[in-house]
Amino acid sequence: MTIKIRPLPGGLRRAFPVAVPLLMSVLTAQAQTTEPAAGQTVQRVEITGSNIRRSQAETASPVQTVNRADIEKSGKTTVAELLQTLAVDNSGSVPTSFGSGFAAGASGISLRGLGAQSTLVLLNGRRIAPYGLADDGQKTFADLNIIPAEAVERVEILKDGASAIYGSDAIAGVVNVILRRDYVGTTVRASQGLSNEKDGADTRIAVTHGVGDLETDRYNFLFSAEYGKKKEVWNRDRADRGAVGKSDLRDFGFSAQEALGGTGAIVNSGSAGSSIIGNVQQPGGGYYSRDSLAAGNGFTRTFPGAKCSNLTSHPQGDPLGGCLIDSAQQYNQMQPRQETLNLFSRATFQLNPDWQAYVELNGYHSNSDSSSTPSGISGSVGYPGGPVNNATISLGAAHPDNPYFGSTARLRYLAYDVGPRTSNIESNFTRAVAGLKGSAAGWDIDSAILFSMNKVNNERGGYLQRDVAYALLNPSAANVAAAQASAAYRALPAGTYWRIGENAGLNSQALYDALSPTIANDATTKLALADFKASREFGQLPGGAIGIAVGAEVRHDSTELAPTAGTDRGNIIGLGYSAYEGQRNSVALYTEAIAPVLKTLEISGALRYDHFNDVGNSYTPKVGFKFTPINSFALRGTFARGFRAPGAAENGRGGLAAFTTAADPTRCALGVTAACSASSVAVITSPNPDLSPEKSKSFSLGAVWDPLPRTSISIDGWQIKRTNEINQESTLSAIAAGRVVRDIGSSTRPGDPGAIVAVLSNYVNSAATEVRGLDLDARTTFQIGSAGSITADAKWTHLFKYQRIEQNGDSVDFAGTHGNCDVTNCIGTPDDRVNLGLTWDRGPIRLSGIVNFRGKLDNKYEKEDTECAFTFANGNDAPNGCKISSFTTLDLTGRYKVSDKAELFGTIQNVFDKEPPLDPLTYGAAGYNPLDYSGALGRYFQIGMRYTF
Repeated sequence: MTIKIRPLPGGLRRAFPVAVPLLMSVLTAQAQTTEPAAGQTVQRVEITGSNIRRSQAETASPVQTVNRADIEKSGKTTVAELLQTLAVDNSGSVPTSFGSGFAAGASGISLRGLGAQSTLVLLNGRRIAPYGLADDGQKTFADLNIIPAEAVERVEILKDGASAIYGSDAIAGVVNVILRRDYVGTTVRASQGLSNEKDGADTRIAVTHGVGDLETDRYNFLFSAEYGKKKEVWNRDRADRGAVGKSDLRDFGFSAQEALGGTGAIVNSGSAGSSIIGNVQQPGGGYYSRDSLAAGNGFTRTFPGAKCSNLTSHPQGDPLGGCLIDSAQQYNQMQPRQETLNLFSRATFQLNPDWQAYVELNGYHSNSDSSSTPSGISGSVGYPGGPVNNATISLGAAHPDNPYFGSTARLRYLAYDVGPRTSNIESNFTRAVAGLKGSAAGWDIDSAILFSMNKVNNERGGYLQRDVAYALLNPSAANVAAAQASAAYRALPAGTYWRIGENAGLNSQALYDALSPTIANDATTKLALADFKASREFGQLPGGAIGIAVGAEVRHDSTELAPTAGTDRGNIIGLGYSAYEGQRNSVALYTEAIAPVLKTLEISGALRYDHFNDVGNSYTPKVGFKFTPINSFALRGTFARGFRAPGAAENGRGGLAAFTTAADPTRCALGVTAACSASSVAVITSPNPDLSPEKSKSFSLGAVWDPLPRTSISIDGWQIKRTNEINQESTLSAIAAGRVVRDIGSSTRPGDPGAIVAVLSNYVNSAATEVRGLDLDARTTFQIGSAGSITADAKWTHLFKYQRIEQNGDSVDFAGTHGNCDVTNCIGTPDDRVNLGLTWDRGPIRLSGIVNFRGKLDNKYEKEDTECAFTFANGNDAPNGCKISSFTTLDLTGRYKVSDKAELFGTIQNVFDKEPPLDPLTYGAAGYNPLDYSGALGRYFQIGMRYTF
């Protein structure tokens, strides 16, 4: 394989001049070496990725450690925020800011871009119950928000496959959050954050208390409580930040033909957006706004009060006469309101010199509110019975707001009078662990039982009941009969109409109660397990004793998501069905060995056997080596197999109806320009009980070099190939195969089959995804005399390849592009992510700077695409010649120790107030990429204090 060395991206070149020269200058500095005192006991610790305690932190597998100091220097208030800025995170991560997503209210990390479902998150080395709402309605993952930041000791990130150690889900790696275990004292921490725009307030209060010394008191009790409250940030309050929060991008060169000309635009004679006035279709003709004065509109009545300017001051100018607003800017949030309470306690009892008993309890409560655009009335949906085409919704012949009085007329209306769609999510998480830990007959033993559960309630408002909407707009006998299922509709006076546009003020509250009642659903996940593991040393090889470990685990998992009321019959306009239920029992046996065959060579191996009652058996091996020819330099490498068993949403009972964006090649080839650009379509996906587990092979090869004391440089190449991959069948493949439902009423010419309203697919074991990349990690600390010390660190992950291979042999490479848009947010797959840090410590003062860099993206669905995913109105590739520019931010933090007990700290995030580049393709945000959230929010300040009693 030939690897071409490419010039560093421009933003990265600009970031490096500060940190890299300093880092390199340190490597030539003079330093003193401090050796351990003779006879000093070397502490043995357990490193994530191994069950064998060892004296050396570096293993055959690459492990990134984020300690308490790193968390403080980042300026982030939660572990979730910090982890999602790391270079190892990529496409498929779940941001808390995505308030309208399937897994709203939670946050997940996606190592190597393989999705949050392929990253195993542990708390103190053991599993936790996943979040109740699956990402994209399919992929279960652990919610990082449940981690109490003030109680964290460190976070260890294993950056290669670890199913041989931990079992299912560890294909891409492991994030092990290690909490404090034996703290003594009391600490109070409080902080307040506020944006430059004086919104998005973030209040944090934490108390940590610990009593008892294990050696003298024979017990320790630790308790931590953390309260957080984040206030919402509205898109409309960032109107001066370029394209941030905007869906009307005409000022940036787009138009309605790219679906970026404002809400309510008339695209062509057969297609129109949802308008606050109402776009109506002339019987046998095209669409017109209800305030149209155009000759030939065919109106049989006019409405002098139906002037767009009476309802909005938004700039107009739709060539086809639509009444425009920017609904995303007016109604959407970039940050939802969220209030959290996080509790953690641990009690440890020293039973005798060799044995400890421990109990851990976690509790987490979250309540979040989000808001999005009002509902349209024509959004098609799906449910287990099939697709529901709402494109036929019309004003009845006698509706008082129908300009084609005497004839039914199709309507495209934005229900602004109903109000924005809202979601209130309440999440409650619990975890309890009880265990014994000690040594007997030369074995180090740890055994525990664990129960963990997450309950989520999602309450929604602003969504429309299909049967009631149809009856209130067009009270035909069939429509009225269908609406009789609603008691609230039956209570309305006979002949009631839903008045629209300028006449919406005539509607009663009783009408809105029938049209848009509060709807809700619940989700529950449970995890119960018992485990036993033991390790010891025996024998003697030239390099030392052999370390071995054995273990067993019995686990029960259950997941249930009830459908949102009404979606089980396709009766909620624009909200598809999502429900699943399943449970699983599993048993695992595993063993591991580390053999120092030479003083310079260590060989490691692990093997795990898992049995699942629904998908059978899995044997998962892992081998590794570490070669240390000199004390300051080591080569290391691993080979591992991995697997992920199908989740309840994938092979259980239920189904999913969701939305994605896709072009329509059939209509595009017929000359329908609007069909050539991606637009929203419903995707109806069914579970598949015959799914096999995903399998993986991973390789890593790297080197660690410590050229000077307090200086370490590591470089690791890695590759993961995941086969039998469980995906929703590719939307493009399903469209190409003709598994679509079309709206013939949107046809613009003879032979035009009409717009796609739904795509029919299944979960399938698709062929493979292969990801290949390189990690660079460098850190150094050096003294500058009385001026203190400086620590510099750099972390860079480069993605050479992210190739997905379909079952028919077709392959696409997403590295460095905006694909894969079939996964969370459609945020793209950056091929470069970098974190640079520089910290100065001098006595009570510490100042830190963190540079976060995201590489540019080709605005294409995959590398070999010859066409850009978007074009400007003039036909040129958009934006910037089909490039989403790179994005770099600088965060500064400072700490001042007032005394041994008190300290003050502060943070400025996005110091230079950089605006994010335009991104028209993602659906996780409006006008910008969710990866660039800090740029959308703008400069952000935080101050706080910590006091230790």
